[in-house]
Amino acid sequence: MADVAEKAGVSRALVSIIFRNQAGAGRETRERVLRVADEIGYRPDSAARLLARGRSRTLGVMFAVHQTFHTDLITGIYPEAERLGYDVLLSGSTQGRSEAKAVEALLSHRCEAVILLGPDAQPGYLGELGQRTVTVSVSRRVPQAHVDFVHSAEGKGVRQAMDHLVELGHRRIVHIDGGRGPGSAERRRAYRAAMRRHGLEDRARVIPGHHTEESGVETGRLLLAERDSGRPLPTAVLAGNDRCAMGLLMSLTRAGIEVPRDLSVVGYDDSHLSHLMPIGLTTVRQDAVLMAEHAVRFAVERLENGELQPREAVLDPKLVIRGTSGPAPAQ
Repeated sequence: MADVAEKAGVSRALVSIIFRNQAGAGRETRERVLRVADEIGYRPDSAARLLARGRSRTLGVMFAVHQTFHTDLITGIYPEAERLGYDVLLSGSTQGRSEAKAVEALLSHRCEAVILLGPDAQPGYLGELGQRTVTVSVSRRVPQAHVDFVHSAEGKGVRQAMDHLVELGHRRIVHIDGGRGPGSAERRRAYRAAMRRHGLEDRARVIPGHHTEESGVETGRLLLAERDSGRPLPTAVLAGNDRCAMGLLMSLTRAGIEVPRDLSVVGYDDSHLSHLMPIGLTTVRQDAVLMAEHAVRFAVERLENGELQPREAVLDPKLVIRGTSGPAPAQ
């Protein structure tokens, strides 16, 4: 700032006024100062200025690098945070980098609050984190933890998917479990409840899996091996999420199984990948933008009103019917 002032022939205080966009400088002087700053590559350090006031106005977002739905959530987080006057800092978890390490990196960079996308952490850790800083958990609910929760009504989404398949005549409906992934337990319970409600309890089958393409591929191989051993294929599969559904579709189509003629597939999330396939994926849509907006607002409102208690937002999912679901094949 001193270099700008010297080269522009003005005081350092005037440069500060101009970069704070306050009154007190004429148009020509303002333009000259900004031009000089651009020439020498100066940018005001807004982070340092905020920290001097005891604020960073930065929201930290922890996400899983390989989860496509997290990308959709982040896309919605940025504009809402900007609208409310906050910056966003991302920190990813990977196979070699734990969620805790990703979160600690955010806190070390003075983020005022953290938004956790589909956290897989133990309930005790979430509770402890909620006591340390304003915390929002998206897609995963942990009772008694002192954090805000934003998630969809998982049971309602699964019921819509199951009702759709049963109406199409499907009776042998398999569910690929999402393991410890966010929403998996709720989806698993809702699947079993739907099978009971439709009088299909004796046909219920949950195949252990994960929220990954590899899990879908492995399930496809398992079902094909069982078919070769004399066990009939299911007529429909409800996958734990879209990524798992994609892997299943790849495995089935490589083996010559036609979807949905021979077997219907339904995913969960309606992530952007579900639109990119040659045949659109029938899936349960979670409104990523609305979830992101709720998460940002919860964090900001608690930061600016310390007396607010953690809250919960439960959003309605919606079945999106595309090309991977159709009438059950003739028995």
